[in-house]
Amino acid sequence: MSQKSLEALLKSTPNTVAMLRNSQIGAYVYPVVPAEYNNWRDEQRAWRESAVLFDQTHHMVDIYIEGPDAFKMLSYLTINSFKGFVPERAKQMVPCTPAGHVIGDGILFYLEENKFVFVGRAPTANWIEYHGQTGKWNVKITRDERSPMRTNGLAVTRQSYRFQIQGPNAWDVIKKLHGGEPPEVKFFTMDRINIGGRKVRALRHGMAGAPGLEIWGPYEERHEIRQIIVEAGKEFGLLEVGARAYATNTLESGWIPSPLPAIYTGDELKGYREWLTTSSYEASGSIGGSLVSDNIEDYYTTPYELGYGPFVKFDHDFIGREALEKIADKPHRRKVTFAWNSEDVVKVMATMFEQGPVAKYIDLPLSNYTSASYDKVTNQGQQVGISMFSGYSYNERSMLSLGIVDPDIKIGNEVILHWGEENGGTKKPTVERHKQVEIRAIVSPVPYGKVARETYSSGWRTGKVAL
Repeated sequence: MSQKSLEALLKSTPNTVAMLRNSQIGAYVYPVVPAEYNNWRDEQRAWRESAVLFDQTHHMVDIYIEGPDAFKMLSYLTINSFKGFVPERAKQMVPCTPAGHVIGDGILFYLEENKFVFVGRAPTANWIEYHGQTGKWNVKITRDERSPMRTNGLAVTRQSYRFQIQGPNAWDVIKKLHGGEPPEVKFFTMDRINIGGRKVRALRHGMAGAPGLEIWGPYEERHEIRQIIVEAGKEFGLLEVGARAYATNTLESGWIPSPLPAIYTGDELKGYREWLTTSSYEASGSIGGSLVSDNIEDYYTTPYELGYGPFVKFDHDFIGREALEKIADKPHRRKVTFAWNSEDVVKVMATMFEQGPVAKYIDLPLSNYTSASYDKVTNQGQQVGISMFSGYSYNERSMLSLGIVDPDIKIGNEVILHWGEENGGTKKPTVERHKQVEIRAIVSPVPYGKVARETYSSGWRTGKVAL
């Protein structure tokens, strides 16, 4: 029996927002990797002070795209220019709907002629797979699904392992692994390094404010490679980062990882919604937070709002081009960091130890309790922004969140973040009965971390012109 489509589900559901706000999917879990190797505070500190090993093997979807039309199809699916894009390079890929709203993002690796791999979350992977299967393109699509959130003791297999070595001492670790100075590669360029007598593929990348490498290879070699890295990194203070701390790195580096994919409306997307099933991320994911609207499009975002403006290039035909051309020169909401008032946060946490209604629990270090977080941000009673991803930074000794604000809101302005949901909370399993509260926050730069802000290369983090 074939599964019901997302389109059929939406037609049978009176309110799309209510469906997603009451989803029973539960909290997003980073699979397989242990929650902590040491403790999450020291793991956070290590990417700022020494070096870390991130294990990214399990939580992303890998989509392999091969064939004579692979280049043309992928160019058509993203706002990014493919001018000068050649093998052994990578890009932050950002696809949009025909209306110019973001579906998701991820990293596109150009492996060799007519062969690519996309690594990212399900919404973008689904979009690529759909076009590869149903479009006019002469391509072959192979999907390597992310590891299950709950393995139930069963063996987990991926096609590739994927590690990152990051932090101020990362290059010292890499030199020791390589047995000398490794090849000099530019940001988002690939080469090979030596690890334990193997030639390992590596991408120059950065997640922790200092130059590092992302490396990958056959899954069956993962334990051997990991052990070699850990041993080499001991003298440089390298720590492995567990699932609890891993996701919070983006609070300091500035990436909003999970905006709602803007695919629930629009006649042009009907075929896509008919292709998606009720088991898809788009059908089973959840919306949470204090922003409440009956219009699902109020949860959509554009590339300009999420900091991807430097990526938008009108030198090629792509889905959403016409819509983005119309708004390119207009004022946009922009991405910022919200630094939460510590006194207000402490008051929220104190309600757990008081009689009477409690505030929504703030989990540490990552406080998201839903697939896509949307908390209302106001100034003098008027909504001026949205907080979209929140957690605690031990390095900054602060609760932080990433989000977007209206053009007239300045860095340094104090705003009010509305924490918790309306009317005691929705029916999500992650939501206890609670009262909604107000938390003061300072509108701050993105990236929040000074080192990351000043040293990252071009792109979505810095707002510099992308290559």
